Amino acid sequence: MTPPLYLGLPMWANHDWQGSLYPPHAKRELLRDYAAVFTSVEGNTTFYSGAPSAATISAWAKQAPDTFRFCFKLPAYVTHDKRLRCLDDAWAFLDALTPLHSRLGPTMVQLPRDFGPSELPKLEALLAAWPAELPCAVEVRHPEFFHKGSAERDLNQLLITFHANRVMLDVRPLFSTSPQDSPGLGHAHQEKPRLPLHVLSTADQPVIRYIGHLDKQINSDYFEPWKKQLSLWINQGKTPFLFVHTADNRRSPELARHLYRKLAECISLPELAAFAATKQAPLF
Repeated sequence: MTPPLYLGLPMWANHDWQGSLYPPHAKRELLRDYAAVFTSVEGNTTFYSGAPSAATISAWAKQAPDTFRFCFKLPAYVTHDKRLRCLDDAWAFLDALTPLHSRLGPTMVQLPRDFGPSELPKLEALLAAWPAELPCAVEVRHPEFFHKGSAERDLNQLLITFHANRVMLDVRPLFSTSPQDSPGLGHAHQEKPRLPLHVLSTADQPVIRYIGHLDKQINSDYFEPWKKQLSLWINQGKTPFLFVHTADNRRSPELARHLYRKLAECISLPELAAFAATKQAPLF
């Protein structure tokens, strides 16, 4: 049965989560414990390393249930190095994931910060040939796509036409305080783009990447409007994907559960399982 919302983190292989999400000395098959709690994952590693081996994909398929959704990123050599000029590389990547096709959420096309309106025809060519059975989501970072002008209208119409989801990157919590507040904040401030949040759904699987702060109250305050918006989309029959980060990601599992419980105050959601390391992990 399709859950009303898919919840996940930017990765599953993070040994900082030993003793919380994972048992204290866990080293292998982390995905099994991860998928016992969360229903999706961003799968950022494919952005840097490309398609996994067939043996790796087979192992992942055995560890994750049929209801789990992988949201891999198109490799950077497709989006950044070749700037969508060689689509055969994109199709080869999707073909390599064939054993997981029934368990793919939106594959994310993260475009370079300087990929602007003049290059939209290349994005259109990608989306026009994208396999209809595989969902897709596009993350743009060029400022022109956030000015509510003709460039943004053209982008949104393109996504709507090809049923592609626009990724909503919410960095407001992260940038709400000075980077000097913490070394972890400083690194994240340099790494993440400081762009305005435009909340809109261009297809049936809205994708939100929530970049949290280290402060619990700040995260709760910025998430408050999301409770209403996510509830609305779910009631409309859409299936949102919510991916939760923190500045250094050490506390992203706890933050994800905290935000999920906040959302459950507004709409009925299945209860999350306890983390493997404890029957009752502490609230974030």
